Amino acid sequence: MNSPSLASPHPVESLYAEHHGWLQGWLRRKMGNSFDAADLAHDTFVRVLGKNASEDIREPRAYLTTIAGGLLASHWRRHALEQAWLDTLAARPMALAPSPEERCLILETLEEIARLLDGLPAQVREAFLLSQLDGLTYPQIAERLGTTVNVVQKAMVRAMAHCYKALYAPTAR
Repeated sequence: MNSPSLASPHPVESLYAEHHGWLQGWLRRKMGNSFDAADLAHDTFVRVLGKNASEDIREPRAYLTTIAGGLLASHWRRHALEQAWLDTLAARPMALAPSPEERCLILETLEEIARLLDGLPAQVREAFLLSQLDGLTYPQIAERLGTTVNVVQKAMVRAMAHCYKALYAPTAR
């Protein structure tokens, strides 16, 4: 009978040992700096651990780049949100600028909204944002998107249902 300490290493341990350096180099080339690359490489392996990958992965680098690519997209989205927020703050008079705590809360909220809307098709997301942020009417949105009011109505129903499910659907426990 094998004792647990003599058993073969955990698959994630092997995956980490064999591919961590490569993944970090791949991320460094994508991001342009080693600090963010190290953070995302770490987050990638945390995700792998969360998936309980107990069987052998046939294409480990493809598997890791898929996970890291999603994290990279989230990183760039957050960076774009932060930059847009900083640009907005720079345009405001200093007396109206929010406190650091308020800035953090606003950025977290913006990131959560972006993550929520990320699951929607581009045209549905755009119609929703034009309605909710720009206050455009359905005919104005249809004209801007080059579609019909009926398509905009269906997109809005889909977006609202998506948001409702994300906010109120019972989560699996």
